Amino acid sequence: MTAPVQPATSAPVLSRLRLPQGKRARLHRLLYGNGPGNGTLVVLPLDQGLEHGPTDFFPHPPAADPQYQFNLAIEGRYSAIALGIGLAEKYMDDHAGRLPLILKLNGKTNIPDDGEATSALFASVEDAVRIGADAVGYTMYVGSPRQDQEIRQYAQVRQDCERYGMPLVLWSYPRGAAIDARGGRNTLYAQDYAARAALEFGADIVKLHEPQPDTAASPEPYRSLQEDPAQRSARVVRSAGRTMVLFSGGEKNDDDDAVLRKVRLYMQSGATGVMFGRNMWLRGFDDAVRLSRDVHAIMAEYPR
Repeated sequence: MTAPVQPATSAPVLSRLRLPQGKRARLHRLLYGNGPGNGTLVVLPLDQGLEHGPTDFFPHPPAADPQYQFNLAIEGRYSAIALGIGLAEKYMDDHAGRLPLILKLNGKTNIPDDGEATSALFASVEDAVRIGADAVGYTMYVGSPRQDQEIRQYAQVRQDCERYGMPLVLWSYPRGAAIDARGGRNTLYAQDYAARAALEFGADIVKLHEPQPDTAASPEPYRSLQEDPAQRSARVVRSAGRTMVLFSGGEKNDDDDAVLRKVRLYMQSGATGVMFGRNMWLRGFDDAVRLSRDVHAIMAEYPR
């Protein structure tokens, strides 16, 4: 039996974090009671119907029925499914207790321009407690001209999470005209800032995208950095500090080998796990389950 591969950056470990009892219990269920069960996370989100519209389901019509994602989350042994309040209340009944839920509290459509992106609340932490969620999710558009509104809104959510002992997962997404003018949302500059912002905001887990090379428009010192993908990913994990990092599982057109290479890169960089979306549930069901099991095999090499 080979020894586990050690990450380039140390990931936060639940037993070493100072957390209230309720948060600790719910995070333990996510990290050790479901999914890989070794302190890593594999999450399946289904918020794209709101965030992108029904066109996301056109390439694979069966995925338009939320039951498809629920079946995949069960058969693929996901740590949790992430849903908005409507899907959670209408489809979770048969899966309550079998599949942990991350309740997304805010969202937006993609109809308005992202130059002044904002994501409004449509559910509460109390809703999450009522329906048995193990965490809540909140999207923050870091750098948007309307971030002052989102930060105030977030502050109330964070306080409610502390009161109810509910873990807080922050989708920390750079957006807005100022981000575009500084190189774009997926540059190392933007993703590194988003990671540090999540730590400063008090998130328990942050969802990020793999940082891409900076451009001529990026500010220094990022513009002059010469780092490979592993170094960039490790840098943002370090910036997140004691906030656990989930990286996006890749692009919707990635083939299996590309998905698995990215997962291994993220785990070697010190991430706690991966969040898959369209690049998983746009596949045929059997193919998606098989790929999910291949992801589990990689996770087994990186216990936390």
